[in-house]
Amino acid sequence: MYNSKIIGLGKYVPENVVTNDDLSKMMDTNDAWIQERTGIKERRWIPEGSEDTSAVMGAKAARIAIERSGLTKDDIDFIVFATLSPDYYFPGCGVQIQDMLDMPTVGALDVRNQCSGFVYAISVADQFIKTGMYKNILVIGAEYHSNGLDKTTRGRGVTVIFGDGAGACVLSREEDNTKGILSTHLHSEGKYADKLIVEGPSIAHWVPEILESKEEDLSYFPYMDGTFVFKHAVVRFSEVIVEGLAKNKLQKEDIDMLIPHQANLRIAQFIQKKFGLRDDQVFNNIMKYGNTTAASVIIALTEAWEEGKIKAGDNVVLAAFGSGFTWASAIIKW
Repeated sequence: MYNSKIIGLGKYVPENVVTNDDLSKMMDTNDAWIQERTGIKERRWIPEGSEDTSAVMGAKAARIAIERSGLTKDDIDFIVFATLSPDYYFPGCGVQIQDMLDMPTVGALDVRNQCSGFVYAISVADQFIKTGMYKNILVIGAEYHSNGLDKTTRGRGVTVIFGDGAGACVLSREEDNTKGILSTHLHSEGKYADKLIVEGPSIAHWVPEILESKEEDLSYFPYMDGTFVFKHAVVRFSEVIVEGLAKNKLQKEDIDMLIPHQANLRIAQFIQKKFGLRDDQVFNNIMKYGNTTAASVIIALTEAWEEGKIKAGDNVVLAAFGSGFTWASAIIKW
């Protein structure tokens, strides 16, 4: 069996910066309140009138990743697209990427695992490459949150957290089994799905009900039991990182770079302290971009690589936890 190796990385975020002070003009909040609870200083939101969508941002990031890989669009055998905010209810964004990049009629699929979406997506791609079915796979994580948030005081607990953006990577066949993605680990606990959810539309509230509704429907806005999510996140993050290290006979001291899902800076800091990692062993950029859900791990990974913080031979750990509940990790020998 083969391994899969990341050979190209790219990211795209909208130019429009929304600061905490900007949010204080929309709702009853302030910079100190937001930073104390989340560590976020600003985020990027797609401005009104922009061409950007989840698919468009994903395509922009993908073009960069493909160029950096040294391949062309015609070398890509398959597409995996992770998002909770597709352009359409259906079809998914994967097929839009095939069209936007003018690619051959390769297969495309979408992953709906929210904050864990990108790690799930590279796990799926990794299996296709391991078995020899495909050689080069484009994996994208992208989110357009800002058009679906409750930008009033009522929604501030969720709205201040989320941002828009996209990242992409090209996975390619690696014959040296000591390099590339060494293992991935995926979990879920659906009994807590209602703790972080967008309820509508759903089978209980579909087109006839939507058309007949005369009142504001809050089921379309995200809901989060923040304290409950935080308590579970710090436990599951730790567990899935330990699981990945044990699978590969590694110790926490062997981690060269941890890229956690950018959900909350306080969660990342808790995990860093628990594993005894230095600041230069953990990469965080939630301060600049907020939580970009399925895009956060790949944006952070790309940025860490661009800044020279990941080098050949490094043990890189990706970890994520989010809605579902789902959580996942990937252990990579760079």
